[in-house]
This record gives sequence, structure tokens and C-alpha cells, in this order.
Amino acid sequence: MIDLEPIWITCKLALATTAILFIIAIPIASWLANNRSRLKTVVEAIVSMPLVLPPSVLGFYFLLAFGPAHGLGSILAQWFNVRLVFSFTGLVVASVIYSLPFMVHPIQAGLSGLSPYLKEASYSLGKSRLETLFKVTLPNIKPSLLTGIVLSFAHTIGEFGVVLMIGGNIPGETRVASIAIYDEVEAMNYHSANVYAGILFAATFVILLTVYTVNHRYLNRLHL
Repeated sequence: MIDLEPIWITCKLALATTAILFIIAIPIASWLANNRSRLKTVVEAIVSMPLVLPPSVLGFYFLLAFGPAHGLGSILAQWFNVRLVFSFTGLVVASVIYSLPFMVHPIQAGLSGLSPYLKEASYSLGKSRLETLFKVTLPNIKPSLLTGIVLSFAHTIGEFGVVLMIGGNIPGETRVASIAIYDEVEAMNYHSANVYAGILFAATFVILLTVYTVNHRYLNRLHL
């Protein structure tokens, strides 16, 4: 009998990470798309670092930062009695940072390609910045938003190095599907590993197929 709890934890982690990223990525992407200061390149480099850094490097620094004896982890442990290392909350925090570029970059691209006259027209009609964001800007970059959401979700599902270093392998808490696959392979239990891998493979394919299909239909309607 296959234990489906790692699949549930993986989905829960991906959903939480994607929801948080959607909220924080919009202002970051908006700033990057509209800002022309020299600081922009620095912020872009920081946001993009998870794309090129080995997961083990990020996991190591997360471990140092979130550990109860160092940095942020020490402050949270002493003042708020919060422990991020080897906890689901720590996994979410690390996953948000690790998957940040997968949400920010598509939204930034969508905002950069949006005509500035749309916002100017909205402002001229007396709409506030917040109204313009939710009623004009975001509805006009739906494909970019969907791409960011799907890529962030799919990327979080496939995380291994970062979640292993910051979350470990605690059943019912931090044992996600990718860790379960590694455990089953080490135990030479290829059947169980194949089931976990097959579920992730199928889920990722369906997710990507859905986003490409929706985006193509959206673009086709625009050209009609």
C-alpha cells in the first residue's frame, strides 16, 4: 500500500507557496517593469539567483539563516518561539524564495508588454491606482499571471535539494514526494518510487498542458 501523505504534503506546500508568491510577486514585478533606476539590475539579479544557484547552496544558506542559533532563526526562536528549520513553515518560506523568479519573471514580462496608454486612460477616468491594477492591468495580462502561477506550482512540486536541507525527512511534516522517491530508491523499492514519480510526472504534464492550451486559446481570441 502506497502512503499518499507525501503527495498531500507536496500539494499543500505548492499551494501555499504559489498563493504567497502571487501576492508578493505582483508589486515586485510591477516595480521591475516600470522602474529605470540603477537599483533595478541589482534587484533583478537577486530575484533571478535561484535560477542559477545549485539548490544545495541555497539550502545551506537557508539552514544558516533559519537555524535557531543564527540570524533570523535565532530572533524568531528567542522572541516568538518559532522554529523554521525542519518544519513545514520553514519549507514554505524556503520554497517562496526558491520559486520567486518563476512567478516574478512571467508577470514582469506581461507588464512590460502592456501599453502604458491603458493605465493613463484609467487614471483619466478617475480610477485609483488600486482600481486600475485590479480592473485594467491584471485582466490584460491573464496569460502571464497563469504562466507564473503554473510554473511556480510545478517548480515547487519538483523541489528536492532545498526542501531536504531545510525540512529534512520528517513523516507527516516535511516528507514531500521528491524525498519519498529518494527514500524508496535507496531502499531498492522501485515499485513505490515509480508510483510517486508517475504521479508527479502526470501532474506536471497536465498542469503544463493546461496552461499552454488556455494561453493559446486566449491569444487566438485576441487575434479574431
